[in-house]
Amino acid sequence: MARVLIAEDDTAVREFVRRALVHAGHDVATANDGLNALDHLNVDHDFDLLIIDIVMPGMDGIALALKVAKEYPETAILMMAGYAAGNDHARTISRNLSTR
Repeated sequence: MARVLIAEDDTAVREFVRRALVHAGHDVATANDGLNALDHLNVDHDFDLLIIDIVMPGMDGIALALKVAKEYPETAILMMAGYAAGNDHARTISRNLSTR
């Protein structure tokens, strides 16, 4: 199964996603913000998937996605947002990342 890193500042959402992925057989690590996610990646960058909340303190999900796409291009990125405006930003970033 896949190795997944979840970057989500909301504890309930982070735990829900983690539990669902673990239940499906995946190896899951979690980070409570973008900076913490980068710490995880700097120590162990062998993740298949990074699931990122767009709105987080410290380093937001968009900045994290751009940095990860550049430094760890083999890692797939899935962005999620609890707000409609976040979805618009995610679409824009997704288009920019897919043209690389």
